Amino acid sequence: MGNVWSGVTIDCLDPALVARFWSALLGREPGPSPDGWVYLGERDDPLPRLVFQPVPTPAAGKVRIHLDVTVDDIDKGMAQVVELGGHFTGERHDYDEGVVVVMTDPENHEFCLVQYYADRHDR
Repeated sequence: MGNVWSGVTIDCLDPALVARFWSALLGREPGPSPDGWVYLGERDDPLPRLVFQPVPTPAAGKVRIHLDVTVDDIDKGMAQVVELGGHFTGERHDYDEGVVVVMTDPENHEFCLVQYYADRHDR
């Protein structure tokens, strides 16, 4: 039996709001979903499905896992996130390989935008 990574589930107060943000950011369309939930993609897609699950209370504290989203231009990526209703946390890390900024979606789930420098990606 082979194990396959099939998806990531994100707890949300408003799954439709958060799913719209991620759908626009990643260019992934919603698939068939149970009432109150939103799935971006389907179970057999080549990329893992994103699942937005309704929960009654907001998250407390920092989540210990997050998504990384690679962009071609960090400034344009940050502007897109803000335009879609997300936020820049103020945290930025510059490395030899590229730059990482910590952003949030509309419900403050943190994720990283990453721009790798083309001449350094083989490291």
